[in-house]
Amino acid sequence: MSDEHTVLLLGGTGRTGGRVLQQLLSRGVNVRAVVRSAGRLPAGVVANPALTVVEADLLSLSDDELRRQVAGCDAVVSCLGHVIGLKGIFGPPRDLVTRAVSRVCGAIEALRPAEPVRLVLMSTVSVNRPGRLDERRGNLDRAVMWVLRGVLPPARDNQRAADFLYRSSGTADPSVRWVAVRADSLLEGEVSHYVLHEGLVSSLARPDSTNRANVAHFMCELVEDPALFDHWAGKMPVIVNAVPK
Repeated sequence: MSDEHTVLLLGGTGRTGGRVLQQLLSRGVNVRAVVRSAGRLPAGVVANPALTVVEADLLSLSDDELRRQVAGCDAVVSCLGHVIGLKGIFGPPRDLVTRAVSRVCGAIEALRPAEPVRLVLMSTVSVNRPGRLDERRGNLDRAVMWVLRGVLPPARDNQRAADFLYRSSGTADPSVRWVAVRADSLLEGEVSHYVLHEGLVSSLARPDSTNRANVAHFMCELVEDPALFDHWAGKMPVIVNAVPK
């Protein structure tokens, strides 16, 4: 990706989002990061001339302000999520991811870009593809996930965000093309070999694991590699660490 391209990054102060930010900058990509607190950005990135920091609450931005942040961006990467803890799980906003995705898509569509903007969403294996496409998830797992979405707002929020993309953007939206990257149990660690699957490959009882750095790497690859993005556009790939042989 050349210097004239810009990525709008949401959630760049998070544990995975920070890795996405660092990897994009290391690739020479211009990044416009909307964060609530610039002081929580990864050490050493603020002085990078390729980074523009917008200190704001994304959900509090007016429609005009949000369109200004989206304007000129070829891609949007969202690593937004709920902080683990009682306040993060049960406190407001309970629909953070869904509202962010819907507002960003609305801003993109209002701008009527000449070429579709690529939206890469960090998601989770707790999210089902519609139409029972995730055959690996049996009736027991589905029942458990149904209960969790009723009890835990983040689980419900992630599912609704994915459902919104399927329902509103689908695969033929002239303004927005999307990929939702589903990760399993997240681990620390450096970039390593990983495997991509179109559907689920494990059950709730025997989860796989995914390095945060690997999730970040794949999301950056989607931003930079048009052929890779085209392959996964409108899909929800599952990313897991490769098992050493």
